[in-house]
Amino acid sequence: MAHHTADATLTVLGPDGLPLADHEVTVEQTGHRFGFGNIGFDLIALANAETDAAPESPFGGAAPAQGDHLAELWLDLFNTATLPFYWAGFEPEPGRPDTQRLLRAARWFADRGCAVKGHPLVWHTLAPDWLPELSTDEVEAAVRARIRREVTDFRGVVDVWDAINEVVIMPVFVNEEHRNGITRLCWERGRIATIRLAFEEARAANPSATLLLNDFNLSSAYECLVEGVLEAGIQVDALGLQSHMHQGYWGEERTLETLERFARFGLPIHLTESTLLSGQLMPPEIVDLNDYQIPSWPSTPDGEARQAEEIVRHYRTLLSHPSVEAITYWGLSDDGSWLGAPVGLVRSDGTTKPSYDALRALVKGEWWLPETTLRTDAAGRVRVRGFLGDYRLRARGAEAGFALTAAGEVTTEVTLPAS
Repeated sequence: MAHHTADATLTVLGPDGLPLADHEVTVEQTGHRFGFGNIGFDLIALANAETDAAPESPFGGAAPAQGDHLAELWLDLFNTATLPFYWAGFEPEPGRPDTQRLLRAARWFADRGCAVKGHPLVWHTLAPDWLPELSTDEVEAAVRARIRREVTDFRGVVDVWDAINEVVIMPVFVNEEHRNGITRLCWERGRIATIRLAFEEARAANPSATLLLNDFNLSSAYECLVEGVLEAGIQVDALGLQSHMHQGYWGEERTLETLERFARFGLPIHLTESTLLSGQLMPPEIVDLNDYQIPSWPSTPDGEARQAEEIVRHYRTLLSHPSVEAITYWGLSDDGSWLGAPVGLVRSDGTTKPSYDALRALVKGEWWLPETTLRTDAAGRVRVRGFLGDYRLRARGAEAGFALTAAGEVTTEVTLPAS
């Protein structure tokens, strides 16, 4: 974990600017630099003071009655929220987007110190029913306008976006034919031209945004697409890799081999959609995970023990690779989970599974510096070793914040305010 930790020499200065020599100080971590994320779908209703779920929402998410409890669990473990911008639910009628509701949710997370990501700006699935009625030129104009509107309206609150999602399959996607205006656009214009459209419109609306190319297809087809995109001069800020493991844990070897194949492009890697089941695994012959939907898919004691073990192995493996900057787990609760699968870290009744406790033991335990008492030397210096992130130092009744932003040996000054 050397690429995630710093060995810092802090020089503690008093309000007068002089070193605070031979003094007791306490240091504690207050936040991670690494993106430990989860979807924020469960908490949209809470952020909007809603007591009923939105009708016919494609977003999923737990019942609003669990909002306060789930918010406490969410905020105690995660620092990065993904919010749903699926076009079919966001703008079911042209010109009537759900902007204010999603903006309140985004601000709710941001006010609590979380980074917020929008998912996705362009995707052939869950596109609105009114889109195929348009000509291809009109579809392109509508997509461009949608990107500009969302990125502009949410600028400063949502500054990370999956600019375009699952382009490998996009031009040949055959499901949801009634909604496939975007499939038609991608077929006629081509994958790279469609990707260029998404990135250039989003970049123009928010030049400082972090824009991802995201896909579930992690074969050589995605590698070839990435190569073509970069050769075309399209600025991609990070590569999104999905890892829905409904059919079983990949294991360390496959995970690291996948990371190495995509790390060669020199871009940060975000594991954008990760899941591990705590119940029956999906049969291996299923090709499209959406095709497997059963009436009841319970979490089981054996499955929960397996999920807890695998989530620790998966996160350790991902953080061991220096290219990985963020991991988003795709669901906090089983209530309202994708496909009704037992992917959550919390059961439908709100109780935590062993996987929640196991992941928290890493994020807020092994990879976290608790309040620690130290003493400065004659030059006011003290040594601190911790994960990259935000910290707080207290001494003589005053406190000051500082950040560890670079791995390895670092030096920094921390100036205490007047108490």
